[in-house]
Amino acid sequence: MNSLLTGLNKEQQQAVQHTEGPLLILAGAGSGKTKVLTVRIAHLLAQGVNPYEILAITFTNKAAKEMKSRVEGLVGDVANRIWLSTFHSFCAKFLRFELDNFLGYNSNFTIYDTSDSQAVIKAALKALNLDDKYYPVGAMIAAISDAKNKLLFASDFRKQARDFYQQKVADVYEYYERELRKNNALDFDDLLLVAVKLLQSNEAVLDKYSKRFRYVMIDEYQDTNHAQYLLAKLLASHWKNIAVVGDADQSIYAWRGADIQNILDFEKDYPNCTSIKLEQNYRSTKIILDAANAVIENNEGRPKKNLWTDKTEGAKIQHFTAQSEHEEAAFIGDTIAKKHDIHGVPYGDMAILYR
Repeated sequence: MNSLLTGLNKEQQQAVQHTEGPLLILAGAGSGKTKVLTVRIAHLLAQGVNPYEILAITFTNKAAKEMKSRVEGLVGDVANRIWLSTFHSFCAKFLRFELDNFLGYNSNFTIYDTSDSQAVIKAALKALNLDDKYYPVGAMIAAISDAKNKLLFASDFRKQARDFYQQKVADVYEYYERELRKNNALDFDDLLLVAVKLLQSNEAVLDKYSKRFRYVMIDEYQDTNHAQYLLAKLLASHWKNIAVVGDADQSIYAWRGADIQNILDFEKDYPNCTSIKLEQNYRSTKIILDAANAVIENNEGRPKKNLWTDKTEGAKIQHFTAQSEHEEAAFIGDTIAKKHDIHGVPYGDMAILYR
């Protein structure tokens, strides 16, 4: 058996070895999805695939760094020739190569951070004589960001503005867009927006990149927004070898534009796709998994799966309903004190998780 597959369960092996055609990997929490992705990349390379033909995208710089480190541990320096990055890093790199007089930009663009964007919005409010008490800078940035994640330029946003307030937001957006283009600058949302619009409008560029990336892998697919969804679809449009990994039960970013339908509808987008469920959890005890399964099964429209583990039952879960934040804090403090003073548990062995 291929040494790369050693230590993988049957479903993980299937996900690694499936290379041709669309692949949906429904990976429950603690089911080893990162291991599957990294071994899958190593498997492709072992099959003779050119590293330049592989594109792997995840959501955070930390996750991308971890994945690249693991791949490097399996295949060595060749890992550095794979395009493995976040969505925004990929788009920035892509636009450095291809952004030439598109929408008035060129490839030596500046990337604006949050403070840069805030400064432009403040200038816009002043120029348009809008009171920031009624049009807060943060709210303006959020509205513009939401529009860009829906692939709306300022003119598109104005067309769908429903009331006086949104018309004023459109005024701010137009000023903001004009200033950024004048300064050859893109903000983080523009990286995705402009990349997608460039691929949609330039057949030669789309043909070049969709043929180049023979294998496209997207991590945390349940958290993709409309722009990210379209980017992945465009880049995989030639070979259709797109593998997405995600878990509808872990979708938590709807507030910033993530659309859970992207993963729920994957089999509709790619009717001939293969679906594999990773249900064995390597992280938690049986009691924790049973509780998690009991809670999440109430969600509607989710692909059915049932996490399981061969670990022991584990300690029972304790639940406390507080009447106020003060009572909650007191309970936590008392619990910590008892565990430390009575049971001898070191403070360093305890953690408080909150959202």
